[in-house]
Amino acid sequence: MSKIKHTIDSGGIHLMSLPNISLSLSSVRLTLAASILLSSAAYADFNHSSWDSLLDKHVTMTNGGKASVVDYAGMQTDQAKLKGYLNAAGKISQSEFNSWSKNEQLAFLINVYNAGTVDLVLTKYPNVKSIKDIGGLFGSPWKQEFVPLLGKTRSLDDIEHNLIRGSKRYNDPRIHFAVNCASIGCPALLDDAFMGKGLDHQLEGATVNFLADRSRNRLKGNTLTVSPIFKWYTEDFTSGWRGSNDVAGFLGHYNQALGLNKAQTTALKDGKINIDYTNYDWKLNKK
Repeated sequence: MSKIKHTIDSGGIHLMSLPNISLSLSSVRLTLAASILLSSAAYADFNHSSWDSLLDKHVTMTNGGKASVVDYAGMQTDQAKLKGYLNAAGKISQSEFNSWSKNEQLAFLINVYNAGTVDLVLTKYPNVKSIKDIGGLFGSPWKQEFVPLLGKTRSLDDIEHNLIRGSKRYNDPRIHFAVNCASIGCPALLDDAFMGKGLDHQLEGATVNFLADRSRNRLKGNTLTVSPIFKWYTEDFTSGWRGSNDVAGFLGHYNQALGLNKAQTTALKDGKINIDYTNYDWKLNKK
């Protein structure tokens, strides 16, 4: 083998000429490849750019960012890109997923859930007025198994209630303001994909914006009327997240978003303000 008589500069690696050391070009390539793989593994995260671009193109934030509408006709023209994103997500193995940080995992699951929901709506669009129509009289759209994920074909219910909520790994009630059910009553589908880095900021923003929407959360007299999300998932809001052991405690944490002053917040936490629930609007969140 010929000795290296000059510097090889590739990927930031410099191999200087050294006496009595002989390297083949193939061994250099192997070393570089191993270095790149190890570097990638250290910062493992799924590429959500295609889903992010679809959201940016086809989702419009409304009411000052408190709600959104989806251009499903536009999504339909880009359905191949949507399918490509879901198929790529479906190729992630359980072991690879397990190697990610909790924030990377949760962002991944939320994005796949939301992309899957849009994909499900498109199976019937434009002849669908509500996602609930897709399940038929005796079925449920959320129990249909069609999303390839972590070695199985899963339903939306499986992703939300087993992988996210049921795993007890994430324990963050704010996910209810991130997963989207394609309905007007649901918290907004954001025009950005969720990302592992900055996930806490995204979840907090989604929660604040939803609670600041007076069409779904409002105080009138001695009654605070909020979304039935707080009734359906009471156990998530009473699990001690940030010291909140009941729904009133969670809502009190977001007193500013709800427009509550100090006295009203104290009354809420002391059980002196009644909590009631709005009717959920299941009409499609279409543009």
